[in-house]
Amino acid sequence: MGVSSRGLASADSRFRERALERRRRPWRRVLWIVVAAGVALALVWLAFWSPLLAVRSVQVSGVTGADRTAVAGLVDVAKGTPLARVDLAEVEERVRSRRSIAEVSAERGWPSTLRVRVVPRQPALVLKNPEGQLEVVDATGVSYGTVTTAPAGVPVVTAASTKGTTKEALEAALSMIRTLPVDLADQVSAIAVSTANLVSFTLGGVQVVWGGADAADRKLEILRALLPTKPAVIDVSAPDTPVTRGGPSPSPSSD
Repeated sequence: MGVSSRGLASADSRFRERALERRRRPWRRVLWIVVAAGVALALVWLAFWSPLLAVRSVQVSGVTGADRTAVAGLVDVAKGTPLARVDLAEVEERVRSRRSIAEVSAERGWPSTLRVRVVPRQPALVLKNPEGQLEVVDATGVSYGTVTTAPAGVPVVTAASTKGTTKEALEAALSMIRTLPVDLADQVSAIAVSTANLVSFTLGGVQVVWGGADAADRKLEILRALLPTKPAVIDVSAPDTPVTRGGPSPSPSSD
């Protein structure tokens, strides 16, 4: 009888402990939820409002000198601004407004650096405009600045129209420059562009009317075939019907 009573007492104690544990579980879940929410709020505050993760420096790479100074000024993010709250797309748009910049990317360098990487435009030709200024043009036909002297190795193209030169006309000139192989390109001078369909140049002593950017390889093939005839003018603007004009006078025949 005594043993049975102790067994019943032990079972009753276990039941009470289990019931108590079941009552505690909801409170533990609530406690964990409160703790997790508190940690999340602390992290949000740390990222978006705390000075610990704020901008202390702006790092510009890809350019030097005046361009680097100009880009840093265009970033326009005050020191102390939380890094997480910096609008990277807006920073990139401001930097891209500088015409000498071809590409830009901004990123966060935790804990406190804003990194801005830029790719400057490279000169593909120099355009001498009707006012006599030398405009630097990149490989996409964008004019992005003026110089007093053309960079070494960069061809100079004269704008033949007083109304200015369109981007399409510059692209036509660039197409011609890219098409000519080195052996011919080294003989080229006096490149002129009027419209997107009228590019011309002097090749040695021959005036070449190239036309537009279309059928470039075919034009080159015809040009090579006609050069040995030594005309004064070769017009390959319509490569299926090329035209030559002038040339050396025939030698007098001897009796």
